[in-house]
Amino acid sequence: QATDQIGARLGSGATGVLQSALGNLPELFVGIFALRAGLIDVVQAALVGSILGNSLFVLGLAFFVGGLRHGTQQFASGTPRMIGTLSLLAVAALAVPTLVHDLHTPAAGHEKVFSIACAVILLTVFVASIPGSLKGGTPGLSEEQAVSQHAWPIWLAIVLLLGAGVGAALVSNWFVTALTPAITFLHISPAFTGFVIVALAGNAVENVVGIQFAARNQADFAISVILNSSLQVALGLIPVLVLLSFIIGAVPLTLVMPPLLVVGLGLTGIITTVIIYDGESNWLEGLVLIGLYGIIAVSFWWG
Repeated sequence: QATDQIGARLGSGATGVLQSALGNLPELFVGIFALRAGLIDVVQAALVGSILGNSLFVLGLAFFVGGLRHGTQQFASGTPRMIGTLSLLAVAALAVPTLVHDLHTPAAGHEKVFSIACAVILLTVFVASIPGSLKGGTPGLSEEQAVSQHAWPIWLAIVLLLGAGVGAALVSNWFVTALTPAITFLHISPAFTGFVIVALAGNAVENVVGIQFAARNQADFAISVILNSSLQVALGLIPVLVLLSFIIGAVPLTLVMPPLLVVGLGLTGIITTVIIYDGESNWLEGLVLIGLYGIIAVSFWWG
């Protein structure tokens, strides 16, 4: 409800940025607690899985539900195209360090310094992209229109949304504490745990809100919330955790990832950009996104 109220006043662009930032608080705290526990494999898989979970599974569900209920849905494609381009930059920032390491180039052996440099570059680009994301999408209502529709005061909506985000983040420590016993008891791999379970749990806020928007035929808001969440993880959360890992982590987190994670991220960036480029979506495109997520997720079942 708070997201709806903010969306009515600020428009889809600013709402997507704000909702995604607060919705990603659990992922930030899960990452910090997992780093302190030395669960590097889980952190890497969870970060990439979060991007893929949003860009494939959640966006696919939103397109599927919205398409079944309303047919072909249309949305302003300018901001989503920009997010797609920035997401491809994040793919490159993971692919290059991984290739440097696996191909034994002259930069191999300097992955920690290289990762720090890439993290700083990604954060710089992310900060520069925020004004464009805030202005994108559909405009909100004027103050007179909001009052006439009995909208909440804007401060109340923001406080409630902030409280919900912080409340979700506070349980992250319990979640991480339960991970290791659950992995042992269920005999599942850390990679699958991070890629699917941790990623989808951390994205629960965006999952619900984005699909609700699509079901109500508010495609601009659905796209903004879901894709902004992926972008903030790719350009904001990953670099922040890389830098923090050198301070709080038992083992530093670098951008050298398992090749399968990088390939999955690359395929996600390409297919998502292709689908959103025309500013239209339907249930079949949603099913395609869900199908790709299922294929990649199953490949991690064995580790």
